[in-house]
Amino acid sequence: MNKKTSDSKEWLFEITPKNKLFSLNLKEVWQYRDLLFLFVKRDVVTVYKQTILGPLWYLIQPLFTSVIFTIIFNNVAGIDTGTVPPFLFNLAGVTSWNYFKECLTATSDTFKANAGLFGKVYFPRMIMPLSIVVSNLIKFGIQLSVFIGFYIFYVIKGMPIVPNTLLIAYPLLILIMAMLGLGLGMIISSMVTKYRDLTFLVSFGVQLLMYISAVMYPMSLVKEKLATYSWVVEFNPMAHIIETSRYMLLNDGSLSWNGIGYSVACTVIIFLIGVVIFNRTEKSFIDTV
Repeated sequence: MNKKTSDSKEWLFEITPKNKLFSLNLKEVWQYRDLLFLFVKRDVVTVYKQTILGPLWYLIQPLFTSVIFTIIFNNVAGIDTGTVPPFLFNLAGVTSWNYFKECLTATSDTFKANAGLFGKVYFPRMIMPLSIVVSNLIKFGIQLSVFIGFYIFYVIKGMPIVPNTLLIAYPLLILIMAMLGLGLGMIISSMVTKYRDLTFLVSFGVQLLMYISAVMYPMSLVKEKLATYSWVVEFNPMAHIIETSRYMLLNDGSLSWNGIGYSVACTVIIFLIGVVIFNRTEKSFIDTV
């Protein structure tokens, strides 16, 4: 009996079923941090490895999207952006939206896309969605640098744009976007293991969500011209996040503390629900995926 006890103490790791509904396993994730960095490198390097333009796609996508939004919504539809150049206004919204969208869409396919790997090797499953959030943060940094470049260009041209003093809290806003995308992604990924057709709805749903997230228009415009339906935008936490992002970066629009509080509350709730569902699904998903 004593020999068995002494032998069991020689094990470095012990794999046991999880009993807790909510568990981030941060200690175990830290032990597998090398694997986390490996997945981040894979996501950043290999995605565009065999493409002609390579990492330039990180820059092309937000630039072309902003140009199209400027032509359609500002030049054709006549949406006014005040003293802020329409292109810069749209680029600020698109840059923030892209980070949330990439976190959501990539995380929502976690179990299905990695079923073969999960079925062969053990590691904390939470590493996979976390690696997606971190790798997308690198892409977001590249796109944000492009925004800063155009920002400096318009300042040199004499445009009256200055950042708000609340810009110091911008990293917290990025964290909120990451948690919201991660939480929604984990919920969808867990549901996809049983309901495969949800995969087809994600990309379509994300496109619809973009149009009610105040990406290409200020929230004040919705309240002014579509007062009856403005609640659709106001109840969308991403709309308040993007509006706040533009307020910090461009000192344009309005800052609603109630809206930010609502977005933070929704983000925390969705994230906690996502972790609970993710932890429950990872125990048995291999039988249904």
